[in-house]
Amino acid sequence: MSLKGHVKFLPKDHAIHLDLIGQIHGVEAAETYFNNLSDKDKTEKPYGALLNCYTRELLVDKALAHFRNMKELGFVFSTLPYNDLMGLYTRIGQHERVPSVMAEMKSNGIVPDNFSYRICINSYGTRADFFGLENTLEEMECEPQIVVDWNTYAVVASNYIKGDLREKAYSALSKAEAKLDKQDPDAYRHLISLYGNLGDKSEAKRLWAVQMSNCKRYINRDYMNMLSVLVKLDEITEAEDLLKEWESSQNSFDFRVPNVLLTGYRQKALLDKAEMLLDGFLKKGKTPPSTSWGIVAIGYAEKGDVAKAYEMTKNALSVHAPNTGWIPRPSMLEMILKYLGDEGEVKDVEAFVSLLKAAVPVDSDMTEALSRARARAREERKAEEATEAPRGDVIA
Repeated sequence: MSLKGHVKFLPKDHAIHLDLIGQIHGVEAAETYFNNLSDKDKTEKPYGALLNCYTRELLVDKALAHFRNMKELGFVFSTLPYNDLMGLYTRIGQHERVPSVMAEMKSNGIVPDNFSYRICINSYGTRADFFGLENTLEEMECEPQIVVDWNTYAVVASNYIKGDLREKAYSALSKAEAKLDKQDPDAYRHLISLYGNLGDKSEAKRLWAVQMSNCKRYINRDYMNMLSVLVKLDEITEAEDLLKEWESSQNSFDFRVPNVLLTGYRQKALLDKAEMLLDGFLKKGKTPPSTSWGIVAIGYAEKGDVAKAYEMTKNALSVHAPNTGWIPRPSMLEMILKYLGDEGEVKDVEAFVSLLKAAVPVDSDMTEALSRARARAREERKAEEATEAPRGDVIA
């Protein structure tokens, strides 16, 4: 490391190191590293890396001030700083500011790259400014040094779909398909999902078959994507058939795949089918994780069946593993704990709260449910004792 004097860093090395520091230790640590660089090491690359840190963390004021400083120093002579700024405006929802950054870049003699054009096209589409979108796309198509890739046409198609411009969306999707690498599964997945957004099952299935023809196999992400499309299009029976195909595919078993169908069952209130699916996996020796049980639990909660929501949540908690990203939905928990406090046996409430504590911090709903259940039990015992107390002899 350069800090120990073993390796002499060049400015590009400092830039890489600075960016990593920003990702791992935060912006302040990156600023400290930058400020400790010698003047000769503070070239456009470390400056650009610090700008990237600011834009990544959505620090607008710092990013703009740093960008102005870079311009004053003559360090803004590529697309990268401009792309960082356009990306920042996109992420904070200020899409209307993107075209002015693009215009400034071009006025300074810097030719936009694919990423620049794609951000700008999306900024117009997000605001339903299809005139601006089409002008930018036409300009991009006329640039001799730019190769318009499938992803750009997919962005265009996505915006047309949102604007309900179906014919234009189909045209853009056709161009995207013509541009894609025939063995790129990511491209197929993306276009299949866009056909799903159009509600076009036949085109989604056609492209699904083309993917198999060119890529020779489907991975789990492919199955998840196609299942999502079928569920979105209410094609539950076809989704069930596809899940069976996945089970026989020899792919690694991953519950995220059947979870897509489980979510479809939940959305269609087909909760009996959801339970049957999980029971089937149990019989095959596959233990569903918390996420799977949790999907069904939410379905029952939405239906108002708190007893079943409690049962499914209990199953989810019994297999809960830390750091998996799953926690019970707070509104559902509130409903279940109220139900247990009002109707549950003390031992059941205690067992549920004990399981729950491993997944979420203890809160007042848990303690209140326990208190109410215990108070009910005491009242019931008193009533029983009063009923069972011996009566004195009745004198005729």
